Amino acid sequence: MTVDVARLKQSWHLVAGHGDQVPLFFYSTLFLAHPDVRQMFPTNMAGQRDRLVTALGHIVSNVDQVDQLVGFLQSLGADHRKFAVRAEHYPAVGEALLATLAHFLGEQWTEDLAADWTAAYGLVAKVMSDGATAAENVSPPWWVGEVVAHESRTFDIAVLTLRPQYLLPFEAGQSIGVSSPATRAWRYYSPANASRADGTIELHVRAAPGGAVSSRLVYGTSVGDQVHLAAPVGERLTLRRAAGGGDLLLLANGTGWAPLKALVEQVAAEGGGRRVDAYVGARSRTEFYDVEATEKLAASYPWFRVTYVVNADPSRPGEFVQVVDRALADGDWRNRHVFVCGSDPMVSGSVSGLAQAGYHAGQLHYEALGGQWYSPGRRTGEVQEQRPADGGTQ
Repeated sequence: MTVDVARLKQSWHLVAGHGDQVPLFFYSTLFLAHPDVRQMFPTNMAGQRDRLVTALGHIVSNVDQVDQLVGFLQSLGADHRKFAVRAEHYPAVGEALLATLAHFLGEQWTEDLAADWTAAYGLVAKVMSDGATAAENVSPPWWVGEVVAHESRTFDIAVLTLRPQYLLPFEAGQSIGVSSPATRAWRYYSPANASRADGTIELHVRAAPGGAVSSRLVYGTSVGDQVHLAAPVGERLTLRRAAGGGDLLLLANGTGWAPLKALVEQVAAEGGGRRVDAYVGARSRTEFYDVEATEKLAASYPWFRVTYVVNADPSRPGEFVQVVDRALADGDWRNRHVFVCGSDPMVSGSVSGLAQAGYHAGQLHYEALGGQWYSPGRRTGEVQEQRPADGGTQ
């Protein structure tokens, strides 16, 4: 049947206007009708509620862009394997979704609109289920990783080295899902290294206030412990976005340095055919947590140079130095690909500043702003559990 796209989008706009009540009603309906699925979700549902609305909003907004939506849904279905989602769970979710829409639309919930939503959800469920099935032939739902090193770098930042039970392939700049067996929550972090022969993965983690995963990784994890790891996602911060070579400018704040450090390693692995300049910011001098390792890279590769930017200098009260401003003051980088990673404000401010300075969109590489991962195109700025307020991973 033909779905009325405009009607679908308008109805979702009306429902989404009810804010937090929407996911609250949806999950209450789902768990009451199907209590067996409750164990698949984290104890604290706050972040999960946000993800539901974000995902549905993305799907409905792109329902008339089939090519983009199919890839998104296939990845979403493959990713949901880590929650033990199976094909038989989709009808239960569909029932709860339709009940939620009917509740908030009231008299505007018509038979025709119900038919539109039923058809749209049926397609979504099929593509997601097919994506999960296809992924079974490529990768497991998750890997078990052993913590082989845990270094506390500051009071709230730790650097962990993990060894997956078997190879977890990823590209520098991608993100992998991480979960502690003690929680049912997953958060995405970018490895701070390119692929290694021994398969180990380095994570830079800042403990976020109220962050169950990040706090456990920073304060409650020791060498020998195990974590679960999910398949890599995202490509916006990978070198494939700078195909054909070309020099790089890297702008990072806080633990946003992690994926950009991985890019430096990737350039080295490819023979060092690019010049790379990095500007790494932190709120104070004591928060430059990875200086020793970064200086080793600079000493090893003559094509790599790093500049540290203290955002707030005690000797200049009231003055805040942005990484992008320092970089623009130092030179003209308009012949380079620019990679930016940090908090949402840092990324949006940097991109805006670069655009105003004449840098074109095709040379600027950064992740979608927001708080959650849902598609290969993302890995976000943050503020919620996915990213700390000043960094790239959490």
